[in-house]
Amino acid sequence: MVKPIITNKIGVIVDSFQVGVKEGLRKAKEAGADGVQIYAVQGEFDPANLSTSARREWKEYIASLGLEISALVGDLGGHGFQDPAQNRAKIEKSKRIMELAKELGTDIVTTHIGIVPSDHNSKIYETMHIACEELSRYAHEMNSYFAIETGPEPAARLKTFLDGLGSKGVSVNFDPANMVMVTGDDPVQGVHTLKDYIVHTHAKDGLKLADIDPRDVYGQYGYEAQALDHEKIAEMAETGSAFREVPLGAGSVDWNNYLQALNDIGYTGFLTIEREVGTNPEEDIRQAVNFLKGFRV
Repeated sequence: MVKPIITNKIGVIVDSFQVGVKEGLRKAKEAGADGVQIYAVQGEFDPANLSTSARREWKEYIASLGLEISALVGDLGGHGFQDPAQNRAKIEKSKRIMELAKELGTDIVTTHIGIVPSDHNSKIYETMHIACEELSRYAHEMNSYFAIETGPEPAARLKTFLDGLGSKGVSVNFDPANMVMVTGDDPVQGVHTLKDYIVHTHAKDGLKLADIDPRDVYGQYGYEAQALDHEKIAEMAETGSAFREVPLGAGSVDWNNYLQALNDIGYTGFLTIEREVGTNPEEDIRQAVNFLKGFRV
């Protein structure tokens, strides 16, 4: 097919550089990114650790570098929103992260909520639905988005879940690599399936090497596998036998058709590079920025 031409801004997850936020911001600028996504769950960007003046200073510093914030990461790990005993605290923390995002100039917080079960009548499905319904209302009232990352379940199942929430405050952070690596779902079709909900994307690539139960990757409440742990997932993506995260263009994501699909649905948001593995993430990120810029002309 003809190579698509894109106009999307290119972002980088600051934490992928593994050098702290301030240095990561500088490296993102040096790599040629237009914007950044920052983890806001713990450490220096935990809302509880940021005073009003600190928030203003960070916003001014990021702007001084000529960068935008594409989104914050608000992924609280564990079992997402599947455990009713933890949901009250997680919902409140998620609200604080959404408020911080708004103060810093972005409307988007991305997250994992746990695998959406296929059984709509299950207790886990009900628990997740109740939590996300509240978060969706809250985000909608703020004119913001709490964006679920694709991959743990097929796109069609995620769409059915989202359709039942009553508003689009809970929406989608589309990650094509998660889909090809774990469920084997087609990202191109997934874009069209979820077209009404996509507000942010992760630019990542990967290979599926063998079948694997998504619960063994993303966890599930009541299942024997441990809960969602990004360090565990990164280890699986680097040395595991089931899937492998690879540099952009080296995996199974069909970038020509995927980016064309995003064009077709009118997506104009960020393509934000995420690199969770590798010994030289800075070089991989630079190459990823250049790879995506190759679609601009």
